[in-house]
Amino acid sequence: MACQPEETKPSPSLEETMDWVITKFYAEFSPGELKSADQNFFLSNLSSEELKVLSTQFWKFQVNEPVIVSLMIDVDQEVIPFWVEESGFQKTDLQVTNEMYTYNVWRKEFPEGMVELGIPGIENHRTPYFVSVGKADKESDRPLEISNVFPAYQELQSLEIGNPVYTCWDLKLEQYPKELEGDILLATNRGRPREAHLFQAIRETNFPSKGSPDQIALSWNGDPKTSMNIQWRTSLAISDNKLTYWEKGSDSVQVQSSVKELYDRLVYGDSRVNHHTVELKNLSPGTTYFYQIESGNHLSEVYSFKTEPEKGEFSFIWFGDTHNQKDWGELIQEAVRRNPETAFISFTGDMVDHGLYRNEWDDFFGYSGNVFSTTPVMPIPGNHENQDDLGNQLYYDLWSLPKNAPAGTPEESSYSFKYQNAFFLMIDATQEIDQITPWIEEQMKNSDSEWKIVMLHFPPYNWETSYPDIISQWVPLFDQYHVDLALSGHKHYYMRSFPLNNGEQVDNFSQGTVYVLSTGTGYNPTPIDAEEPYAFYRENKSHYYQRVEIDENRLDFKTYNGDGNVVDEFVIRK
Repeated sequence: MACQPEETKPSPSLEETMDWVITKFYAEFSPGELKSADQNFFLSNLSSEELKVLSTQFWKFQVNEPVIVSLMIDVDQEVIPFWVEESGFQKTDLQVTNEMYTYNVWRKEFPEGMVELGIPGIENHRTPYFVSVGKADKESDRPLEISNVFPAYQELQSLEIGNPVYTCWDLKLEQYPKELEGDILLATNRGRPREAHLFQAIRETNFPSKGSPDQIALSWNGDPKTSMNIQWRTSLAISDNKLTYWEKGSDSVQVQSSVKELYDRLVYGDSRVNHHTVELKNLSPGTTYFYQIESGNHLSEVYSFKTEPEKGEFSFIWFGDTHNQKDWGELIQEAVRRNPETAFISFTGDMVDHGLYRNEWDDFFGYSGNVFSTTPVMPIPGNHENQDDLGNQLYYDLWSLPKNAPAGTPEESSYSFKYQNAFFLMIDATQEIDQITPWIEEQMKNSDSEWKIVMLHFPPYNWETSYPDIISQWVPLFDQYHVDLALSGHKHYYMRSFPLNNGEQVDNFSQGTVYVLSTGTGYNPTPIDAEEPYAFYRENKSHYYQRVEIDENRLDFKTYNGDGNVVDEFVIRK
């Protein structure tokens, strides 16, 4: 009987291999050893099978005839990926440029079939290589076809001046040599180097998980009069969690939490934690509730929250960028001590430096103390929550928010809610502007609230960066439906505009929108060197929080600096 050919065992995925590699390193070496190690240390401690996966399973595609594959590698990348020369790529004298960077061209011929390429390096070099593919026989009449591309989201386009080389990063091709004419350009995601990050990658958390519940935070995704969501963290060993809640003089109710494991493989010794959520419904308006969390054998303190009253005045606190800094944590604790009646706290993005680094969210919660256990949080993401175009998934895992986002965007990215006679439109300005514009108009058109407040990360008006799409598409809607306040962060200084309509100063608040941008930490002490004719007041001497109080037809706005002093204030009456 003829022998059957031996089946080829498929290679492990890059993700599986990196999970194993990092687990192995963390088991065999101390944080100090890993932090001081050079690139050769990591490569010399990888097996031949692991090196093979890192050399072939990062980028794959099939070609229907022999091709020449060109790797465009940033001239400033000090260490060329280990597999490039080993696999037969040769450096040429050719170069490619975009608006910011220059790339050397490395080339290799491949036969018809599958092309397998490796990682852009084990360091987190933020301008990874991209690829062009051309026919080896330029005289061939057969059309070149590229198929079965992995990862599937990688974009195929013609190699032409003006086409982007990275997805969601508008760096356009400026120059390329004639040898690449007719090639197909494979643009890539600039965040992909993190998939194989080993060198200087280790992160330790200042606030490791434990058996008892921590990172307790309130928010809501329903009616703030009748609902409240409560989230918290435990170590992976604690999965059985219950929450008991009650109002004074009434029987208690016990609720089992839903649990999701959060995994960040580069957090040394604490890569996996459990995140718990309960959603309380059918609550009574204007009522104080008490609650306590039971995690295994551990009991939390007793905390309390208050649902929105049927009517009456309220206040909220708003922060610009906080970047998980300790000085901001001290500021928010002081703000809530001074204003214990605060209905909720909002953030206009960039709450942490790196949105997918769980240890930075540990800092965010740890430095803020127990503030969020009694005061709900209603945030929006900024560009740092979605740094390098890798998505906001950890942000979505940590917060439980209204699910009424624009079609085609993540369901908790942008949202709206009503609190008393104020309507809040929370816009994720890192999403596609065109997708959000119709949603803004629909939300505004359907709101009959006395006050309209918009929060978005990118400030339409500032002295450093222009946002023409926001100004052309969203500002006219703010004018048409008379938004009272548009609150932003991103730029690390404080600015409050005159009331503006169509970008021009108007006589009073009833005719225009007040634009405010602020920073909760990390202010830029560099003097502001440009005029801002729309600005009523600006400074960059501290970091700030804003308290907004609304009482029927009166809005009282105060900005406090890091010393607790009022630096700006105004009142709007209707």
